Amino acid sequence: MDTVQNNTQQIKNKANELGFSAVGISKADFLENESQILKDWLEKGFHGEMHYMENHFEKRTDPRILVEGAKSVISVLLNYYPEEKQIDNTYKISKYAYGKDYHYVVKEKLHSLFEFINDEIGDINGRAFVDSAPVMDKVWASKSGLGWIGKNTNLISKEFGSFVFIGELIIDLELDYDLSIKDYCGNCTKCIDACPTKAINPYQLDARKCISYLTIEKKDEIPEEFKGKWNDWIFGCDICQDVCPWNSKLKSHNIEAFNISNELKSLSKEEWQDLEESKFKKLFKNSPIERTKFEGLKRNINHL
Repeated sequence: MDTVQNNTQQIKNKANELGFSAVGISKADFLENESQILKDWLEKGFHGEMHYMENHFEKRTDPRILVEGAKSVISVLLNYYPEEKQIDNTYKISKYAYGKDYHYVVKEKLHSLFEFINDEIGDINGRAFVDSAPVMDKVWASKSGLGWIGKNTNLISKEFGSFVFIGELIIDLELDYDLSIKDYCGNCTKCIDACPTKAINPYQLDARKCISYLTIEKKDEIPEEFKGKWNDWIFGCDICQDVCPWNSKLKSHNIEAFNISNELKSLSKEEWQDLEESKFKKLFKNSPIERTKFEGLKRNINHL
């Protein structure tokens, strides 16, 4: 085994040891095809009020600008499919928001992996990213063979479905690169058919119609055309994932930080409606739901 192969295997072994569900590696290079797809998506205005998507276009499509001398993108997945879910007949929140904010959990593991690389392989330059910088996470995970980008625009893993968090290390170390896998969506259109606001075209999302966007990203008043179409979702939405056949037989995660609390799990509609700001702050401390703020959550409930 040569040095590159040995370094690659060491990194993958450590990623597994740290509890990542999957790890893959791709060559850091300009994303020519994806650059055009992103440009077209932005020109159609499908990003809505997410103006940050327009920023740092060059960095978003070329990791070598983010990390000088970058040679490899190490992509990792972390399963978050829960064993315990909310009670029936209540207001719904996306499963990714059941527990602690994933940014903290995934980034901590990535930093541990980066430290290992520096300690065991040598002094390298690199950065860790978890959905908080101009990095096309799903694209890199797909290029690394961890799954394919489905018709609902989510990354889909054959083993873990789409209920996965994605992170990456971009480093200036040459490694062995994995091959991408084919698209296994086939003729299925369940995600497209199930979306109540018709936000999904095959392999393209009009975020302006997406319930996740409307309940989290949109800051202004929500258009009346979407009233009554939310199916009781008040933070995020999992509809297109819940109907996906690749999510029908998933193993639940084993990460305590992602578990839903008994209190949150059992909240009734009446309790959601009566929620006060002090309770909101206590219940959602270090949660993704902090992002929408108390006023935003109340707005979402009132819009149903």
